[in-house]
Parts: sequence; C-alpha cells; structure tokens
Amino acid sequence: MASSQMIRAYPKFSELPLDPGHPPHSAWGLWGNDDELGTLNHLTPERVVTAAKEVKTGARFGLNWALEQMDHTGGFRETIKHDIFQLGDNMNDDRITFNTQTSTQWDGLRHWGFDDGRFYNGFTQREIAENKTPQLGIQAWAKHGLVGRGVLIDFVSYAAKENIEYDPLDFFAVTLKTVKQIAEECSFDFQAGDIVLLRTGFTTAFEHAHLETKKKIMAKSPFKYPGMESNFEVLSWLWDTQIAAVAGDCPGFEAWPPSEHALHQILLSGFGMPIGEMFALDELAKECEKQKRWTFMFTSEPLNVKGGVASPPNALAIM
Repeated sequence: MASSQMIRAYPKFSELPLDPGHPPHSAWGLWGNDDELGTLNHLTPERVVTAAKEVKTGARFGLNWALEQMDHTGGFRETIKHDIFQLGDNMNDDRITFNTQTSTQWDGLRHWGFDDGRFYNGFTQREIAENKTPQLGIQAWAKHGLVGRGVLIDFVSYAAKENIEYDPLDFFAVTLKTVKQIAEECSFDFQAGDIVLLRTGFTTAFEHAHLETKKKIMAKSPFKYPGMESNFEVLSWLWDTQIAAVAGDCPGFEAWPPSEHALHQILLSGFGMPIGEMFALDELAKECEKQKRWTFMFTSEPLNVKGGVASPPNALAIM
C-alpha cells in the first residue's frame, strides 16, 4: 500500500500525466512502475482501521446480484450454466460456467485499455493476449482484498423525493452536483480511500422486467442505462478526492452512452481505479435510510485467478 510520503506527494488531476509519453490523465508510476493496485493504494491500514469504526449495529448486507439474474444479454455475452452431478451415493459436485461480466463484478485492470493498446502502467494488449505473465490480473487485488469505508449515493431515493422522473432501464446521467447534494443531505463528507456506490435502480428494474422488455433493451444500439455523468470534472473530482474505487447497480459506472468522455479507460488504465458494476444495493439502501447514515464498512474478496480480467466481488457492507 502507499506510504505516507507518497500520499503527501500526491499530484492533482491537472498535473497528470506524470510523464509526457504516457496517455493523457494517467498516473503511471505514482506507486511504482510494477504497481498492480492503482487507487487501491489509498486503502492504507490506517484507513481500514478507521473504516472498521463504521460498524455500529452488526447489520450485514451482501452486495452481489445473483449470478443468474442477467438472464438475457442479447448474445453479447453468454449467460451462466450450472450443472449438478452425482459423484456417488448421496455425494454431489457442481460445475459453474459464467462470464465474469454478466452479474455483479469488478472490472479489473486488464478489462479496457487506451486506444493505443496500453493498459495501466504501460502493460499492453499484446502481452495480455500472449498470456505469459499474470501482470495486472485480478489476483493482485485478491491478496489483500478491498476493505475500506463505503459510501452510498442513493439516487433512487433522492429522485423520488425530488420528483425527478427517469427510466432506470434507459440513459440518465447523475451529475456530480447531485452526488454532492445527496452526500450533504445525508450528512457525510467524502474522504480519501472511500469506495463510492451509486444506486440508480437498474438491477431491480431489469430483474422484474419481462423477457420481451429485456430483449428490446439489449437490442438498442448503443445499449443505454443510467449512471454517473462522464466528463473531466468527474474524473478530476474522483482523483483529487483520492477515491479508492467506484461501483454502481448499473452495467457501467458511467451513464451510457457517455456524453463527453467514457470514464472506463481513464479510471481503469489511467488511474488504476476498480469499477464495480451491477451491485445489489436495495437492501443496503433500506438499512441506510433506517439508520439515517449512508457510510459503512465495505469488504470485497475477488477471485484469486492469475491474469483474471474481472471477478465477482463477493462484497459485503457492514453497518
């Protein structure tokens, strides 16, 4: 994890990239040329200890949507296959085959590179295809897990209160101004090392939609869904605030299609920032409303797969 000296020398977004030969807005080399954690370096032991103090009642919430819930992908990605087979008398095993992008997931640092084929810290698409090294694989995150303070931005509840009409199965961009307003109304300030969760209502709406509706949604070109607005103001805020990771209950953290610049490339391959998608946030949101606090301890243990591109998060919120 990052040393206190590195934190003090932390550059502003306006100072990126650190080397003119690196892609725009990238932070390559900040935590070392061989770093595989990116902004997870913000999850220092001291911040984990502080996050543990968020546990007041012991209420726990799994944030993982069921693996079978994305039951229609328009053929873009395969859906889950689950086989149970008998080994002997009253003995069973099962085999699960699934695409790591078809339910709750972390996008890892091998997922989406810059247009020139370079990923975080200069690793290349050619090196990923050759598969001779697990560099930037999801196993690097599994070593210590993702543990820190989570904060919930409950746009669903905010929109209902403010009479904001939107379709959770269509494009809608939640502005940075709105995110800050929600945090202010919920009486918390963003802190370095925070893991930001955005609730838009997509997973619940998709889960309850008829198959024909799902087919229409997936047939759209481009596919549309709500999320964070995508612009350089958001990127600057995420970086300068020292956010450790972002996630939402939608198929991508940013609303799609992006209006200005997709966040994915710069977050993943520029900052080394994990992006969580299709998190299950409804039950957590109910408890946050009940307790009148929207901060909690967050834990996640990705799959320990060498060279993995993405992973179910196995995430918990503990209040």
